[in-house]
Amino acid sequence: MRPSQEDSERKGRVRPKAEAPPTSSLSDLDLYLFNEGTHFRLYEKLGAHPAGPHPSNGTRFAVWAPNAEAVSVIGECNDWTPGADVLHPREQSGIFEGVVPSARPGELFKFQIRSRFGGYEVDKADPFAFRTELPPGTASYVWDPQHHWRDAEWMAGRGRRSDRDAPLAIYEVHLGSWRRVPEENRSLSYREIARPLVEHVTNLGFTHVEFLPLAEHAFYGSWGYEPTAFFAPTARYGEPEGLMELIDTLHHAGIGVILDWVPSHFPADGHSLSYFDGTHLYEHDDPRKGWHPDWHTMLFNYDRNEVRAFLGSSAVFWLDRYHADGLRVDGVASMLYLDYSRRPGEWIPNVNGGRENLDTIRFLRWLNETVYRVVPGTQMFAEESTAWPDVSHPTSMGGLGFGYKWDMGWMQDTLQYFRHDPIDRKFHQDDLTFRMVYAFTENFVLPLSHDEVVYGKGSLLGRMPGDDWQRFANLRLLLAYQAAQPGKKLLFMGGEFGQLREWNHDASLDWHLTKEPPHTGVMEWVRTLNRIYRETPALHEGDTEPDGFEWVDHADHTQSVLAFLRWGRDRTRPVLSVFNFTPVPREGYRLGAPIEGRWTVLANSDRAEYGGSGVGMSGTVDTEGTPSHGRPFSLSLTLPPLGALFLQAPR
Repeated sequence: MRPSQEDSERKGRVRPKAEAPPTSSLSDLDLYLFNEGTHFRLYEKLGAHPAGPHPSNGTRFAVWAPNAEAVSVIGECNDWTPGADVLHPREQSGIFEGVVPSARPGELFKFQIRSRFGGYEVDKADPFAFRTELPPGTASYVWDPQHHWRDAEWMAGRGRRSDRDAPLAIYEVHLGSWRRVPEENRSLSYREIARPLVEHVTNLGFTHVEFLPLAEHAFYGSWGYEPTAFFAPTARYGEPEGLMELIDTLHHAGIGVILDWVPSHFPADGHSLSYFDGTHLYEHDDPRKGWHPDWHTMLFNYDRNEVRAFLGSSAVFWLDRYHADGLRVDGVASMLYLDYSRRPGEWIPNVNGGRENLDTIRFLRWLNETVYRVVPGTQMFAEESTAWPDVSHPTSMGGLGFGYKWDMGWMQDTLQYFRHDPIDRKFHQDDLTFRMVYAFTENFVLPLSHDEVVYGKGSLLGRMPGDDWQRFANLRLLLAYQAAQPGKKLLFMGGEFGQLREWNHDASLDWHLTKEPPHTGVMEWVRTLNRIYRETPALHEGDTEPDGFEWVDHADHTQSVLAFLRWGRDRTRPVLSVFNFTPVPREGYRLGAPIEGRWTVLANSDRAEYGGSGVGMSGTVDTEGTPSHGRPFSLSLTLPPLGALFLQAPR
């Protein structure tokens, strides 16, 4: 049995063969694992690294360019002189490496590559760069990020904070537009945003922050979803150590961090990965497999071992070096289907004649197995918009191995329902109830994400029907419905206070609204929802288990009322969640109760402190001996207009 990568790391480097340069840190095992596609720490081997303990030892460079005739380093170390510092091929691995004695930390550089084919010559950024030049600059830095981490306590116990029975309330953030410096027309830096973001998230009770992609990207308007670097945080918000400080600060405050990560595609920018060594190295050479017709970007070739190792190393890197607690993998559907966004004749079936990308399936299974083994306590989230089966099931059971999957269907169906005028909602109640047919087929996250507040869709508040009062009541009702449903929660920034405008990545959120009613009421309601979600086991322990949910009444279409129970593991104190989707109060509304006694009203979305009219229940309410809905007891309730009630059973 050949030694594993972990064995090698425990025992030290494998002694290189005689022909390996004496300055190389690439062992024979490294080359084997890289070419096999199972290396997951390439960031320690390729790219630019110190050649010794002192800067005077220079810098060791290594880059994969198997179809290059010659590779050299050009940069500030040699006045960008072509051919001044030539790298040498390492056996048959396709890697060129060497030491440049004059290269120092903090200097800019690129790889100049001359291909063996067609006279192609190009200057490329380092695919493994830890720091990049500020766009529109495209060079890489010789850089080794250093940070004194203070989150040992968090790291030791972070796994239990994202378990399936734990409360997971995620605040989704685009760092560049969360809050800006208006006098300078710029975004806050990683370091500047740390304190106000921690205060805001802590005040509202979210458990995690999810950042839209922070890997370097040339086009700011892509929001980071067209990465040009896979190991470097964008320089728009400062140096890499700044991001480390931001994550450390969040951890110190008890807040987890999830990073959006994009292994599905990359832009065709000349300095980046496309046509890297004069061949289609990272992407497929056939445009039917290597070109995305909608996004005009390149698609990774998951059939290539070295590409899988590159991407797997990127995933481990952010979880390992930056202490991220999870990755939300973007565009999984576009990876899984060969015919994704393609017409007949524009795609190539797999060996079985089907549309499934078998290489992607193999890669994702390996990726998830590797992450959970190598970086324990972390989570992998899939943004998968179809009904692909078993996305969040273990690979041992034939699944893809993710921990969670976004429920895009819930997001679309629910928002579609809320767009209807309340008088018409009785005809569309199935938009809400359909979810329970599939709610426990995956471990779901319920997203109200950035995708729903762009491209003319308007803000969440702006999409609600009715006058101003009804729109705010509908928004509070929507947020309550999300909080009560089985599944973890995600809310995009601005939704927590009722942002009026559609999200604009070039502008700050409208923070002045947080001082004005009824926006302050929405914030108070979000704070209440997050608190009861965190503190009430019945509202989170069964988020992914069928036993955690029980309908009380899903058939009252006429009055547009839904009611269901949420149960915790001990099955002792369920929570009854009731929703009135019309502006008509319901007096004496009777619902069956499984437990006799005095039920406590945990929350009422129509209370004045939330901007409501003060109708509905507060305090406690006693069961009556009148059977209802197949249960021996019942509660007579006053349902608030466009409102939600949460009631908990007695001890």
